[in-house]
Amino acid sequence: MAAALLLTACERSEERTDSAESPASRTTAMATAEPVVLTALVWAPDWAEEMHRVADAFMRAHPQVRINLQFMIGNSVEENLKPRAATDSLPDIISVNASPYTAALADQGLLADVGTTQAWGQLLEGLQREWTSPGGRRYGIPSGLATTLIYYNRDMFERAGISAPPTDFDAFLATGAALRRAGFIPLALSGGFPNMLGNGPFSYGFANLVAAKVPDWRARIADGSLQLDNPDGVAIFTRLRTLVEQKMVQADCLRAGYDATLRQFAEGRAAMTFQGTWAAGTLMNGRNMRVGVFVPPWNDKGQPLEPVLGSETGFAVAQRSSAQQREAAVQFLDFLYGPGMSIWQAKRQNIPPFRVIAPDVSGDRDLFALVEDMKRDAAGANAPGLYYSLLPVNTIDVLHPLLQAVLSGRQSPARAARALQDSIAEQARLSAK
Repeated sequence: MAAALLLTACERSEERTDSAESPASRTTAMATAEPVVLTALVWAPDWAEEMHRVADAFMRAHPQVRINLQFMIGNSVEENLKPRAATDSLPDIISVNASPYTAALADQGLLADVGTTQAWGQLLEGLQREWTSPGGRRYGIPSGLATTLIYYNRDMFERAGISAPPTDFDAFLATGAALRRAGFIPLALSGGFPNMLGNGPFSYGFANLVAAKVPDWRARIADGSLQLDNPDGVAIFTRLRTLVEQKMVQADCLRAGYDATLRQFAEGRAAMTFQGTWAAGTLMNGRNMRVGVFVPPWNDKGQPLEPVLGSETGFAVAQRSSAQQREAAVQFLDFLYGPGMSIWQAKRQNIPPFRVIAPDVSGDRDLFALVEDMKRDAAGANAPGLYYSLLPVNTIDVLHPLLQAVLSGRQSPARAARALQDSIAEQARLSAK
């Protein structure tokens, strides 16, 4: 009996000790517990180092979470996502675009709703709409408000006698001719990276030559009835080929990748480049250069210049992850757009996607003002965004080699336009089944 009473007293003593455990002891226990491991698959072709720094800073602030950071390769986000989505093996954190394809993944239950994050609450209303699926799932957060622009070297323009940027496509070609006569390469173009051919010449060609004349273009893409084997559709590809025929682009254009093109302009070896706002940090700060920007004048003379404005690639969270992993992934997104944002935005100097932009955000204010004007112009129009936001995902795979084939002269603009039309129609038929 005495032994039994002693054992009971010991058990009660242990219960009191456990209930009185100090916060420091609990913290130590959490720190020694198995960490939550997140796999992140990221599209960051020119800011991989900054993404590593953000991940390291997050892990220091959240020692219970580990991030296995991986980077996408190839020509697009979508070609990285498709095999993983098909097998329901998406990483915990993934780069995605605001597109019909990604919205469908969300409505299929593959992507988590991130609408409760602080970052989502700060987004521009237009971007919130763009990143909400038909089923109402808020499936991702963009890295920035995005467009592609012509960056130009002001000194080269002045030496070539060019007093103002061109405002239509014919004037753009005349500008290139003047630059050539002055001894300059007019335009650095990433012909070896079809993603930029799509973001640049194709997106502005579609906006100005097709969408401006077909008000219901979205519905026509969806049902497969969009006609591109006509003069307007063919002109999208003709203008791309014209850049080569008129000697607007560098001699190695067909081999020039993304980084090489950025360097060529930033080092003063070309007067212009067709690039995204996401590359402003590199392009606006070249070697002793005065750099300006203008909207790509892919419009016909006498016609209004249609803006192309949308979202940068952003980030989503996989639904298949455990509840604990999803919670940690959401924490990371809020860190990425909160304390960690200055790490990557200072390098990229892109345009934040938020309603209120902090006064200390890095970037060229003339560029910011130009995009603000574009935003006002786009508000009352049915202008499309960048090409990946409007085309079916499998059509993107068809478009990329078509653009390069037209640029090289291996494919005629007419045949390319017909092939693109056929792909859109085929994807609509498959979606209807």
